Amino acid sequence: MPELVLDGYTDLPGDHVAAVATFLEMREPAAPRAPTLADPPVLRRVTAPDPDVYRNLFRRVGADWLWNSRLRLDDDRLRATLADPAVELYIPMRGGEPVGILELDFRDLPSVELAFFGVVPEVMGGGVGRWLMDRAIELAFRPGVARFWLHTCTFDHPAALPFYLRSGFVPYARKIEMFPDPRLTGVLPREVAPHVPVIG
Repeated sequence: MPELVLDGYTDLPGDHVAAVATFLEMREPAAPRAPTLADPPVLRRVTAPDPDVYRNLFRRVGADWLWNSRLRLDDDRLRATLADPAVELYIPMRGGEPVGILELDFRDLPSVELAFFGVVPEVMGGGVGRWLMDRAIELAFRPGVARFWLHTCTFDHPAALPFYLRSGFVPYARKIEMFPDPRLTGVLPREVAPHVPVIG
C-alpha cells in the first residue's frame, strides 16, 4: 500500500481509484422541500429482493458514480444484509417501474445512515430526487433517532453535494477512499463513469 502524503500527491496502483468523501449529518428533520409532482412515485418497502433484480437497479442508479460495494457481495451475503430488520430498502415506483433506490441503515442507533440514495437517469432533474429525499428524512427521524448521516464523494454526480447541503445536511468530516477499479475487475462495464479515467 502506498504511503499517504498529506501535503502533495500519493501514488496509487494503476488498477485502483481514489476519491475524497465528504461526510454530512442532520440532527433534526429538515422541512420538506419537494414541489408537488404531477406524477409522484409510489414508495414501496422491499424486504427480500431477488439479488439479481436488486443488482440491476443498483447498477442503473449507481454505475456512472462507480457504486460497486453491493455488486461485490455474493447472493447469500447480499440477502443477509438486505434481510436485516435494521436495514430498510425502499423503491420509488412510477408506472410500475422502479425509478430509484433508498436504503436506510438503523444498525447503529441513535444514528441512521442514508446508505444508498439515487434515481435512474431517466428521471433525473424532474423532482423525483427531491421528493425521495423528503421521504428519506421522514422515514429516518423516528423515536430514538438523534442523527441522520451520509457520505458522498468526488466520483458522485456534481450536483450531489449541493443537493445534500440544500436538503439540510451539514458536512463534518472528509476521508480519502481507495479501492480496486470495479471496471477492471469486471464488476462494472469498462465504459461507465467516463469522468473517472480507466488506467490499466
